[in-house]
Amino acid sequence: MIRHVVFFTVPNDGNLDTVRKGLQLLTQIPNAKHLEIALNRKTDPASKEIDVVVYGEFVDDEALAAYKAHEIYAESIRRVKPLREMRLAADYDTARAFVAPDDEA
Repeated sequence: MIRHVVFFTVPNDGNLDTVRKGLQLLTQIPNAKHLEIALNRKTDPASKEIDVVVYGEFVDDEALAAYKAHEIYAESIRRVKPLREMRLAADYDTARAFVAPDDEA
């Protein structure tokens, strides 16, 4: 399974709800096994920069690619990109994730 995690910062708090709604469009794309859009609670005192989080699970790389190729994904980008400042994304294969202190790749 592929996990897809994206963090967004929104420089103008007045645009936060618009960005969230633009990202919520992604939940209509059928290729994700699971997809969440959430506002960061900002409870970690060392890091409060992130405003919105996208978390997705995909059965494989092809499902993630189909998700990113979907027209709703393009519409979400069109709405969100002008309002966001930073976007950081990470994708990883859960089969290769370390799950114990002494795991080796």
